[in-house]
Amino acid sequence: MKIAIVGPCAAGKTTLEANLAQRGYDAHAIVQEHSGVQTMWQQITRPDIMIYLDANIATINARRKTNWEPSYLAEMNRRLTHARTHAHFFLDTNNLTIEDVLAQVLKFLELPQIENPKSEI
Repeated sequence: MKIAIVGPCAAGKTTLEANLAQRGYDAHAIVQEHSGVQTMWQQITRPDIMIYLDANIATINARRKTNWEPSYLAEMNRRLTHARTHAHFFLDTNNLTIEDVLAQVLKFLELPQIENPKSEI
């Protein structure tokens, strides 16, 4: 099962990808937020499962040690619209630790219906 992970900068995509890979999952963090090609995530990964990690501008700025404006996040979210629409699982990571994010994603991946995900993506 191939897993794509999308979301804005600093939502936890790369960290989740590494943690899932350590557990044997075929996971790929997709930097869709930097592309104007709405279907880039499909073209690069062709995933069976799409996980969307979200974060607000305050969290992003704290994690990245930046001072980005809300308009920067708005543009990332615009670029992520298609991916978000097709996500199988959505997780707001603002108040979660790395361990919390992993635990919630693993719980989702262990659900019985995940073995035969919808072929809508």
